[in-house]
Amino acid sequence: MRAVVIERFGDPSGMAVVEMPEPTPAPEQVVIRTEAVGVGGVDAVIRRGTLGSGFPVGMVPGSEVAGTVTSVGADVDPSWLGRRVWAFTGTSGGYTEQAVAAAGDVVALPDGLSSIDAVTLGSAAPVAHFALAHAHLRAGESVLVRGAAGSIGIAAVELAAAAGAAVVAVTTSSDERGHRLRDLGATHVLDRSGSGADAPAEFDVVLDIIGGAAVPEFIDRLASNGRMVVVGAVAGFPPADFGMRLMQGFQRSRSFATFSLDSVPTATRDRVRAEHFAAAARGDLHPVVDDVLPLDQAAEAHRRMDGGAVFGRIVLTP
Repeated sequence: MRAVVIERFGDPSGMAVVEMPEPTPAPEQVVIRTEAVGVGGVDAVIRRGTLGSGFPVGMVPGSEVAGTVTSVGADVDPSWLGRRVWAFTGTSGGYTEQAVAAAGDVVALPDGLSSIDAVTLGSAAPVAHFALAHAHLRAGESVLVRGAAGSIGIAAVELAAAAGAAVVAVTTSSDERGHRLRDLGATHVLDRSGSGADAPAEFDVVLDIIGGAAVPEFIDRLASNGRMVVVGAVAGFPPADFGMRLMQGFQRSRSFATFSLDSVPTATRDRVRAEHFAAAARGDLHPVVDDVLPLDQAAEAHRRMDGGAVFGRIVLTP
């Protein structure tokens, strides 16, 4: 079978398509014939080597796939065979024609939801949902989504608007993207620095997908009792002394947190994910697909991501 591997960490040219043996499921695992593979921001961060040396040369990137279960290991309910599913493969193993996943990380897909749409929402929408809950967003409050043009940001905009946020502001790189985000529920469009003609001065919640050197400046945009939750580090880690901004504004009672979906119990994650899939099948939640590319163009997908040219999610198809 074909798979994409990282032969050299750094720019996308270090990725290559290779032939690999077909997998056999271990106990409590399933094998999925992939129909769609989501290309996520964490894939690019790992490929760049930003997260350090914990990832081996030759690894298969990718963390979410959708397709049909073709074989199951011991201790797996055989009724999964032949079912269409979404699956989380971990921090690797997705960019392949046949993916292996733990049976506990598999969710059945409803009729009316394509595999392409499933991998656009499968990880992103639950991250957005639980991050907003982690921030204790309440109806009538204001929220800023920093880095709203990706799949997590788009889901956060829709979910915040549906939750009754009075202000859903976004940072993005162009007017065209701003118009598209307004169609999804954004009320204010700001540039990447957080500036804009009608930009609110402060927000009750800042949901940050970008991270990097500008984190302290966005801490300063929190209202009194405001909460900032970082769910990604596309631009790298914040400065080592970023916490000084919280201390300097001590009397404002601001707070800062990180959020990872790994901290949510599996059963809870899967319940919410299934709700999101059902909502998308009804047309109540909108997966935004930037492009669909063949598996052997994974490097091109990463080049577009590195260039900031993606709105929504790129999906690979074997």
